[in-house]
Amino acid sequence: MTVMPDGLSLADEFPEVTRDTWRHLVEGVLRKTGTSDAVGVQAEAALATELEDGISVRPLYTAEDAPEDPGYPGFAPFVRGGRAEGSAVSGWDVRQRHAQPDPARANQAVLTDLENGAGSVWLAVGAAGVPVDALPEALQGVYLDLAPVVLDAGADFEAAARALLRLYNDRQVPPHAALGNLGADPLGLVARTGRDEELAAHLAAAADLAVTCYRDHPGVRALTVDALPYHEAGGSVAQELGCSLAAGVAYLRTLTEAGLSVEAACAELEFRYAATADQFLTIAKLRAARRLWARVAQACGAATASLECAQRQHAVTSPVMMTRRDPWVNMLRTTVASLAAGVGGADAVTVLPFDSAIGLPDDFARRIARNTSTILLEESQLARVIDPAGGSWYVERLTDDVSRAAWAWFQEIERAGGLAAALASGLVRDRLADTWARRSRDLARRKEPITGVSEFPNLAEQPVEREPAPERPGGGLPRVRRDEAYEALRTRADAYRAAQGARPRVFLAALGPAAAHSARASFAANLFRAGGIEAVHEPVTVTAETVADAFTASGARVACLCSSDTLYAQEAAAVAERLKAAGAVRVHLAGRPGERQDEYERAGVDGFVFAGCDAVEVLSSALDIMGVA
Repeated sequence: MTVMPDGLSLADEFPEVTRDTWRHLVEGVLRKTGTSDAVGVQAEAALATELEDGISVRPLYTAEDAPEDPGYPGFAPFVRGGRAEGSAVSGWDVRQRHAQPDPARANQAVLTDLENGAGSVWLAVGAAGVPVDALPEALQGVYLDLAPVVLDAGADFEAAARALLRLYNDRQVPPHAALGNLGADPLGLVARTGRDEELAAHLAAAADLAVTCYRDHPGVRALTVDALPYHEAGGSVAQELGCSLAAGVAYLRTLTEAGLSVEAACAELEFRYAATADQFLTIAKLRAARRLWARVAQACGAATASLECAQRQHAVTSPVMMTRRDPWVNMLRTTVASLAAGVGGADAVTVLPFDSAIGLPDDFARRIARNTSTILLEESQLARVIDPAGGSWYVERLTDDVSRAAWAWFQEIERAGGLAAALASGLVRDRLADTWARRSRDLARRKEPITGVSEFPNLAEQPVEREPAPERPGGGLPRVRRDEAYEALRTRADAYRAAQGARPRVFLAALGPAAAHSARASFAANLFRAGGIEAVHEPVTVTAETVADAFTASGARVACLCSSDTLYAQEAAAVAERLKAAGAVRVHLAGRPGERQDEYERAGVDGFVFAGCDAVEVLSSALDIMGVA
């Protein structure tokens, strides 16, 4: 509370406001809008938003909602950051990914990134990137004691790791000065490929690399706990965290059996998480991950004050959210995601180029990706504040809720015998599939909108073409994308256009003046365009007498009535009958039918489109009727 020099409080002139007062005001608004007659706590609950994992976001948070004290930055349980100074000294590590298989071109791209803002290199090696024996060429000119190199080599991780260690020696990098991560992740490889017959051998190799790094190269970590396979399979935030904890515990067991202490084993691990455009959930996820890992380390016998037990985090903007249509919007998505990753306390942040879902990024895309972090760090000075979300009642409560949900899933995996057993039994696959099925229903109904894809698509957009990226290993958990259902529809419509010389069309039969039909005509046009179907709204308005000729002139086979409920009651039945007589194979009506549904259906209306309807089903059915393969 601010106090004036004369001792008076600035709040003295305002009446005291309580939660009950606020709830009473909410009750009035809900009644006026006809939303609910709930009172008290129920009125507040009516405004809550349900997330995955049973987490509910409330409309109001106060000090009463604050969980236990999260501690201080750099101190256990590390909720507020693994280092006391946070990113305030040097910002987070701008880490860009390179999957160009040609070593000369990869080297050029790596050097360009490092010379223009990137701080480290995330390099795909082996089948999905640069050949292992070409690693020296790909890293030619890179100062390995200044720019950490993080390997992503899949099944070739041991060979790639040995090659990088030899390169340190060949380049005469002092052992204590070498920086990077060898990228060993045997369980992540099983999740990606579904093959576990070499898991024991891979774990042994990873342990040997960890012992070597801890003994000879303290600045190089040996293992990565990559949670992206679970995120990319459609997993929720809690499922992504729970799987990463289970993988981390499995690696701790392996490394301690190889002779490392718990603290030394923790020091060999780096965790990789997805950062999405849901900024608050991303912030809470990274904070919860550090809290949970500190609890794991403590339970395994580590000293609670050991900084080696502070989780090292690498955040990557989500591949699941990246779209292939209107990919320019991905720049906005990755900006929000990287902001959330930085605020959440990630040590390194990778911004995927906006065209990464299409193929290998070009120079412009890589430039925009690395400059995204640069603007946040240098112009917005985002890293100047340590844990900027700390103290927010909402973020602290969300962090706590995510922690509890993730811990419950982690315990379930451990009860199933650990992550390897849970992957082999199908527990992880089935649970993630259930989560993705629920989310897919929301995507199909546009409850989770995708700008440029399910909302406001641009059919005149010129496709962005890129060189194909190397195939990453598959056979294990699936890789999903938010845009996949709509992408399939657009691909069908594009094939039809290529064969027929024109897009599939829907005729918008707008009734009455613009004031009566504009809102629903815009809604219907937007919906059908999401499936690659061109909306023909010519003439601007029709009647029962003119609709047949207008429909025939449109060249469409499907029509959609658009107007107000009042005009529907007066004209919809007659117009629908004329459309059917004119050859419309399917007639939609924009809006909920209410009590007149039977009347409209008898007149020839086949379906209704409205906010919350299954847009994917509507569009797929329309394309089927139009003869689009």
